Amino acid sequence: MKKIIKIIFLVLVPLMFVLKSNAEINDSLFMTVGNKPVTKSDIVNEIKLILILTNQSYSDDKKDQLHELAVKSTIKRYIKEIELERNNFYRFSEEDFQKELNRIAKNIYVDVETLKNICASNELDFSIIEDQIKVELHWNSLIFEMYKNTLTIDPKIIEERIKMVQNQKQIQEYLISEIVIQNVQEDNLEPTILELKEKIKTEGFENVAKTLSISESSMKGGDLGWINENILSDKIKSALINTPIGQISKPITLAEGILIFKVRDRRELSNNLSLEEIKNQLVNSEKNKILNMNSLSHYDKVRRSISIKFY
Repeated sequence: MKKIIKIIFLVLVPLMFVLKSNAEINDSLFMTVGNKPVTKSDIVNEIKLILILTNQSYSDDKKDQLHELAVKSTIKRYIKEIELERNNFYRFSEEDFQKELNRIAKNIYVDVETLKNICASNELDFSIIEDQIKVELHWNSLIFEMYKNTLTIDPKIIEERIKMVQNQKQIQEYLISEIVIQNVQEDNLEPTILELKEKIKTEGFENVAKTLSISESSMKGGDLGWINENILSDKIKSALINTPIGQISKPITLAEGILIFKVRDRRELSNNLSLEEIKNQLVNSEKNKILNMNSLSHYDKVRRSISIKFY
């Protein structure tokens, strides 16, 4: 743990002085998202945060990509804040907040207190991380409240899938990352996919996920963690089965966009779940799919209604 902390300190401190001096000289308005002003120092802080939470070092060749990612994440968060204000909706579970805080720290192999120290050492207010987590939790609660009536799951579909898996003694799990891009016209699909694959080849899957993916997983480089095969649709499961470890899947066209997976690893586990546990897992998975689709479509609708100006 100490080794990782030392690395983070060493790579970020030089960046801190460069960016800090630039911000002090000219901390002017960078852009507005609706009625919300964003200064250059806001973008500097966003870059610091990205580097800390992804455990990356700063280098000049990453500068443009980091800037693009910082702008993208700032815009997305401010748009969500505007919609939350419009609906005057602010609800979240303190337990969920603490879980997410711990998850973020664990992702870079530290505890929350150490993460606070890392932020302080790089002159980044830890409340920025806390506020970002709260915005996401508020947004998720708003989406649930707005679309909860759409969460009707056909029991026949669940029953059929239970029959298929109830006698399984072993279960496959996949460690995967995703990129989701907007759907395109059919005659433009092939060149779009070729362009995306070329970008992945030159820039890396995780970097392309951060800059291009419309999924909520984009800020984590598309990382979805370990996924149980039983919660996957047949279309996605088939694509994963036929994708070697370390490779990317064929594009999968879904209602919410065009999906490409990277299969990072796979493993086989004993199936120790009861039928009731399997059922709950399947139902929750289907509900999450619906909510994620509604979240993407609702964000897109709000995004198109908000003016963004750069200065």
